[in-house]
Amino acid sequence: SLTYLRYEDFCMAITSLPTQPMMSDAEWETRCDLAALYRIFHHLRMTDLIYTHMTARIPGEDNTFLINNYGEMFDEVTASSLVKMDFEGSVIGDQDSYNEAGFTIHSGVYQARPDVTCVAHTHTNAGVAISITKQGLLPISQDAAVVIDEVGYHDYGTPATQAECDALGRSCKDINCVILRNHGLLTLGASIPAAFLRMYFLEHACSEQVAATSLNTELTPIAPEVLEDVTQRYGTYRANDDFGKLEWSAMIRLLERNGIQYKQ
Repeated sequence: SLTYLRYEDFCMAITSLPTQPMMSDAEWETRCDLAALYRIFHHLRMTDLIYTHMTARIPGEDNTFLINNYGEMFDEVTASSLVKMDFEGSVIGDQDSYNEAGFTIHSGVYQARPDVTCVAHTHTNAGVAISITKQGLLPISQDAAVVIDEVGYHDYGTPATQAECDALGRSCKDINCVILRNHGLLTLGASIPAAFLRMYFLEHACSEQVAATSLNTELTPIAPEVLEDVTQRYGTYRANDDFGKLEWSAMIRLLERNGIQYKQ
């Protein structure tokens, strides 16, 4: 039998579909991917109320990036709710609420690293715990082995200041996984999937180290020659433009299966 849809219901269904605002296709695609990143981190429980942030450059534009609207939780972020900013701290468009400390962190990285497209920042318990220890991340797990050659450290500075912005840019000059002392974690990527996957491995490495040290027993480090081999092999993978895309596609499918409405 045929099922007929009333005209009013049809109009309501059409207007409820996500539509692209007046902007470039590249910006809208970046907005959708960045909103997806927030929803993925929410799913992985890598959140801290409204306080952490992920950003992405807008392709084809000079000195602009997207950041979350300050006050939204990760599971509320959508493509259209993201705030567009320039490196001078000016907001472009209707959204006008952003985290000043977040602007300091991300603008500092982007100005120092023109090769970076996405920056992710978290305050997870494990990440903060490792950032507090003098020894930092240890080569004691497989997850640590695949990122440890990219790990560096940045000493805690006064948030939301130009001095901190400049200092962070210097700390990030040659590394893609940053342990912010007494603060949390930061990962950089040439793409959103790359920044995501680095954070996934870095967070797991920190969690595993916290769990292992809590056992109050001697730890077993990975043999230096094995560690060197792993880092070389994984370094080749990271240099590929497809780095992180396979894992990213899996997470996007998870969002779609769960009906997460982030492309709005």
